[in-house]
Amino acid sequence: MTSTSTPALVAVIIEDDPDVRSLLDEVFLAAGFETILTGSGVEGLAAVEQHHPVITTLDINLPGIDGFEVARRIRRVSDTFIMMLSALSEESDVVLGLTSGADEYLVKPFRPRELRARIEALLRRPRLAAPGVADARVPTPRVPDNNRSDPGAEQALDGATVLTWRGRVHRDLSLDLDTRLVLIGQRRIELTPTEFDLLAMLLEAGKRVCSKADLARGLRAAPPGSNDYVSEPDKRAIETHIANLRRKLGDSTTQPRYIETVRGVGYRLTSNEGS
Repeated sequence: MTSTSTPALVAVIIEDDPDVRSLLDEVFLAAGFETILTGSGVEGLAAVEQHHPVITTLDINLPGIDGFEVARRIRRVSDTFIMMLSALSEESDVVLGLTSGADEYLVKPFRPRELRARIEALLRRPRLAAPGVADARVPTPRVPDNNRSDPGAEQALDGATVLTWRGRVHRDLSLDLDTRLVLIGQRRIELTPTEFDLLAMLLEAGKRVCSKADLARGLRAAPPGSNDYVSEPDKRAIETHIANLRRKLGDSTTQPRYIETVRGVGYRLTSNEGS
């Protein structure tokens, strides 16, 4: 269902099966979304660029371009949450989907209630004020020398003035919660929304270890201290997202500079000492 007005929430559905597409349409409409329905990767890409959706659902077996490639192309132009829906359930398929840029991977057949719960969890996660392309129009912030917020910061850059900076710093890695920019030195690092949120949680925790379950609950925006159930597939998804995050940061698992693994427990920031 489409509309000429500009809705508060837009979902692009990329699905070639009419029955599944209709089910997705019903679930998103019930969740308060305006939906844009497409049946191929090419149509879906065009819809994402035109409508700037908050969430995009993506089948893998599509005519023309498969879902993995569509996800990679979406990531070049949009920071929409990508929810990959597929009958492919092998771990290698899930890993490839998340590595291609997906934030969620849901195996078909799925229950509408589970899909609705995942939609609501994504909506609880912080985003930029205007969903859409994360590009160079957002000015680069001045990075302070510590790990504290710097509300008094002011710097003119490319004709724009940054009046506030609410971020975190670890070594030469900096993250701005407001503009959702990540820098290593002065080099911008492009992350998916999920990778950004995971990095923000690790930077917030400092030297405290974050378990995979804690990180999964954090992505759901569960209350602090929550004991919500986290499945093994969700924990494996966290492992994949962390591996993608490390790759983009140029980090090493054997000699980590930013994120270290605490075997059998989870992840935490490295010490500021050393190289």
